[in-house]
Amino acid sequence: MATIKVKQVRSRIGCPKDQKRTLDALGLKKMHRVMEHEATPSIMGMIEKVKHLVSVEK
Repeated sequence: MATIKVKQVRSRIGCPKDQKRTLDALGLKKMHRVMEHEATPSIMGMIEKVKHLVSVEK
């Protein structure tokens, strides 16, 4: 599988709890943090849920 980099670019303030938990599951607890993940269907689904808060690099 390919590795992707996920970076939080917008604040989680005011977001619903499920989106905050999704960011936590991705390892993004603060702004401008970058985490590397395998491009599995579950990770891609989490990214899709918070796509307005993160940017993705391949």
